Amino acid sequence: MRLDQKVSENPRAFRSRTSETHMRIRDAVISGKLKPGTKLKIEHLSREIGVGATPIREALSSLVSDGLVVREDQRGFRVAGISGREFDELLHVRSFVEERALRLSIERGGPEWEEGIVVALYRLQSIAPSETYDPAWEAYHREFHLALNAGSGSETLLRLCSQFFDENSRYRHLSRYGGTAPRSVTDEHEGIAEAALARDADLAVEKLMTHYNRTGKLLRQALQDADEAAD
Repeated sequence: MRLDQKVSENPRAFRSRTSETHMRIRDAVISGKLKPGTKLKIEHLSREIGVGATPIREALSSLVSDGLVVREDQRGFRVAGISGREFDELLHVRSFVEERALRLSIERGGPEWEEGIVVALYRLQSIAPSETYDPAWEAYHREFHLALNAGSGSETLLRLCSQFFDENSRYRHLSRYGGTAPRSVTDEHEGIAEAALARDADLAVEKLMTHYNRTGKLLRQALQDADEAAD
């Protein structure tokens, strides 16, 4: 192999390592394996994941932009903290952004958008929701919610929806333990999809907001329970 071939391939290999590293740290943060406030030591993560320090730094810097990690001056990186107040603000802003994205998708989306929702819902329903972190279900869940907004035609809205989904997912895992009210998440997803495909924007938004607010209610209880247990 010629030297110039190696040089041209190295950037692709680096991007691949960085992307894989980003996903692994992201999943660990979202699932709660890396708890809020945990200091992220580059040397430890490098050994744990089996990559060099540079892909770790690149991945952590990207996760700072995603709101999952914070950079502390002269002190490195740390998993972003959580709070009830922050969640309320996140839910408010996310609901505002996703309502706009969903309405635009219903207005502008074509057959490809409709097919994306149908396929994403089918994949999501192929795996039963779990009380523990299931990477496969989480991936399909993310795919479904992003598919709802994919017809908006706005890259900015899609980027924000993706970021807010990941930030919210960290909180959502706490809500699995925050209440015992009967709930069928599968039925909720199906109802949202049906309303969107029927081009009923008001009903689709109503069902989506109800879906988010039910999770929010459980989460607030979970956060309150955790605070009381810590006292």
